[in-house]
Amino acid sequence: MSPQPYRREGASGRVLRFRFDGREYEGLEGDTLASALLANGVRAVASSIRFGRPRGVYAAGCEEPNALVQIEEPFPEPMLQATTVELYDGLVATGLPGQGRLADRPDPARYDAVHAHCDVLVVGAGPAGIAAAGVAARAGARVILADERPEPGGSLLGTAETLDGRPGREWAAEEVAALAALPEVRVLRRTTVLGHYDDNYVIAVERRTNHLGAQAPAGVARERVWRIRARRVVLATGGHERFVAFAGNDLPGVMLAGAARTYANHYRVLPGRRAVVFTTNDSAYAAALDLAGAGVEIAAIADVRQAPGEAWAARCAERGIEVLTGHVVTAAKGEGEVSSVEITARAGGGVREIPADLLLVSGGWTPVVHLFSQAGGTLRHDEELGAFTPGETRQAVEAAGFAKGVRTLRACLEDGAEAGRRALAAAGFTALSEIDVPTAGEEPAAAPAEHLWLVEADDYGTHFVDLQRDVTVAEVLRATGAGLTSVEHVKRYTTAGTAHDQGKTSGLLTGGVVAHALGVDVAELGTTTFRAPYTPVSFAALAGRDRGPLHDPVRVTAMHEWHVARGALFENVGQWKRPWYYAQPGEDMEAAVLRECRAAREDVAAMDASTLGKIDVVGPDAGVFLDRLYTNMMSTLKVGSIRYGVMCRPDGMVFDDGTVIRLADDRFLVTTTTGNAAAVLDWMEEWLQTEWPDLRVCCTSVTEQWATVALVGPRSREVLARLAPGLAVDNDSFPFMTWRDAEVAGIEARVCRISFSGELAYEINVSSWFGLALWEAVMASGEVTPYGTETMHVLRAEKGFPIVGQDTDGTVTPQDLGMEWIVSKKKADFVGKRSFARADTSRSDRKHLVGLLPEAPGVLLPEGAHLVETSALPESPVPTLGFVTSSYRSAALGRTFALALVSGGRERVGERLYAPVGDDLVPVTVTSHVLYDPEGARRDG
Repeated sequence: MSPQPYRREGASGRVLRFRFDGREYEGLEGDTLASALLANGVRAVASSIRFGRPRGVYAAGCEEPNALVQIEEPFPEPMLQATTVELYDGLVATGLPGQGRLADRPDPARYDAVHAHCDVLVVGAGPAGIAAAGVAARAGARVILADERPEPGGSLLGTAETLDGRPGREWAAEEVAALAALPEVRVLRRTTVLGHYDDNYVIAVERRTNHLGAQAPAGVARERVWRIRARRVVLATGGHERFVAFAGNDLPGVMLAGAARTYANHYRVLPGRRAVVFTTNDSAYAAALDLAGAGVEIAAIADVRQAPGEAWAARCAERGIEVLTGHVVTAAKGEGEVSSVEITARAGGGVREIPADLLLVSGGWTPVVHLFSQAGGTLRHDEELGAFTPGETRQAVEAAGFAKGVRTLRACLEDGAEAGRRALAAAGFTALSEIDVPTAGEEPAAAPAEHLWLVEADDYGTHFVDLQRDVTVAEVLRATGAGLTSVEHVKRYTTAGTAHDQGKTSGLLTGGVVAHALGVDVAELGTTTFRAPYTPVSFAALAGRDRGPLHDPVRVTAMHEWHVARGALFENVGQWKRPWYYAQPGEDMEAAVLRECRAAREDVAAMDASTLGKIDVVGPDAGVFLDRLYTNMMSTLKVGSIRYGVMCRPDGMVFDDGTVIRLADDRFLVTTTTGNAAAVLDWMEEWLQTEWPDLRVCCTSVTEQWATVALVGPRSREVLARLAPGLAVDNDSFPFMTWRDAEVAGIEARVCRISFSGELAYEINVSSWFGLALWEAVMASGEVTPYGTETMHVLRAEKGFPIVGQDTDGTVTPQDLGMEWIVSKKKADFVGKRSFARADTSRSDRKHLVGLLPEAPGVLLPEGAHLVETSALPESPVPTLGFVTSSYRSAALGRTFALALVSGGRERVGERLYAPVGDDLVPVTVTSHVLYDPEGARRDG
């Protein structure tokens, strides 16, 4: 192994080789790219976006503002933080000048998404989070524990603190391993919670390989989006250390004190050889002592306070560390990186310049309140902490541990356990009476912190408040000097807090500098808005698998597995997989469809109709709204009744059709075609939001909430009577186009007398949860034949029922379809009404829907075939009269037939036309579009 001058003795792990900025290096398994670079003495990692100044590693986690890198192999990933990139063998990366480069080739990796529900979601696997999850899990609640790091422990990973006499990281690992073994618990490592939305809907992204840039094993997604719905959420998100604005505070070698402590304890890496510590609080003393114990020479501690914690000062004295109270660092100096630190007494006096290659800064700690704020929580200013902490919230969420402002390790453990108890009680569980909270090591009494935002100077040109955006104190003062008094306005004027880190280290510091400039208190000034995502997320993860051939998601009904098991072949209808036909042994498609048709016409058959679009339309003005959208009246529909309706576009052309079911005076259920469900809902929302906002109506898609079985055929009444003995099914009690609530096969159902086949038929609707049970009960009730979409098409075409999108092409009016009766003459207006008065829509030579009978009854016309008048193949093109829209073989007619749109079709009934098919002209006779049972005698059985 090549020498790594900044690696502590005792470090172990498999050696990993990587390349950075064209040079070869070695690190250890468990390193991040940042810790591996520090171990190799690499100080400058990137350069700033505006000024091109060299920048080094500043933090140890997702709050890192400086060390942005681009992974080059195996697939380019831009704008990653070196502190969150897990090292792997063969990693190739480069430092970035503030911005990255997109790949010039498609990403071959897989991404996916999953939905999850739980009783308690705990965000953060630090001391408070582990305690909360433990209390909830041991009471039997379903718990999800999510943490952004590869291993649990949170702050324990970067300290030398002990719990129950053993290292804190060991306690955390054992506790989480025990939790993960419980069946009710799901532990999500490498999972960052990005957003917290209404009703405790939480979005998280899990990195499922060791790093975004690593090649994922076959079949494993690189990243997974978790969409979690939790009854209670506990936010144990900890805090971020903040820095202070002074000259040169951006040089490589300047680092947050807590981050340096983490590198020394967790990664066994020394971030420098000789350090100066600049602090406003006691936490930096613990960092200084840990680093001194690891081999870093601590040249001095500059404390802005006159009186630090006595115990800490005594420990430093034992180590021979000089503590300069009432001092500030006025400048970090060096060419390209820190080589010396300038210190000045606040009360006046000489300037000391101390040679050092490391400057550790602690300007205090800020609780991570991003998710709490996103959840609608209010914030309150904590004077002692000098930061904002969680206040009240309208959601079932609470903060725990340092995220709540709790300071000590012991207090964080106890607060986490209490948060777990409260979450359990709110979720309806009872916590165990005895809860073991581990014993923490002795913690010295803390002295009050002082909240210093900037070190005053004549020139603020290199006093940075936002390192990623290159925003200085000078720019903030320029903003306030221009009259800006809102921290939100200053943020936009300077861009402070708008980079990839979203102001995790700079947000409160910027507010502090603004408050200093305006002479107001930070509490009065407030904070900027915390928005999702908490950390950057790749577009590939958000897209998931919905790319290339998987761009459209596959939707299946509750009965899908039954259809698969019975050998159904499937047809793609919109995004749905619908059974096309059920072939029995020795049958081809033609034989199977003819058999299914005969069963529907002569016996009883059933179809899975769950995919039909269903929209709940609710509100006092629902009837008025539907009257305006449909060509016929809907407001006059009685409760318990059903009406077929057609929607048109403003040009009068048919847009969609379906049924409208009146459930109550102010509630309707609208059904649509399968493929048009989303478009119709969008259409409704567009009219409500842009044209008729005064209407009191709410529209909700309920397509997937209902499973529907269409029971069809002369024996359908007999089968339904057996399945629903409490339902009167005779024509008088249950007439056509009405609905009834009933128990069918012991399942609560809504049964509708609707027929899309012309036969006696019922549509049985149940909760999709019981869809399979209903279908199996129907199949077990007698010799019921399942049929698919092809048979449905044949049955409806025999009756002349058009399918929107197949028998229409966007140029067809209801009148063209022979449906003049559906266009109301009573209504003052509806969408498309005015267009029916146009000369073009009343021309006698418009294309009308007609039937076609080939003179040779066995000839099946191809759909899309054109129709001409000539009986001989012409040598030159001739005008087309129309085209075939649907063509089938019919068991009921004993022959083939077709539907077509033909110019002046109604006047051509009885005429002979010709369909060019290959080199032949197939003669056909034009008929009415209703070819079977034109009187409708079979509808009532």
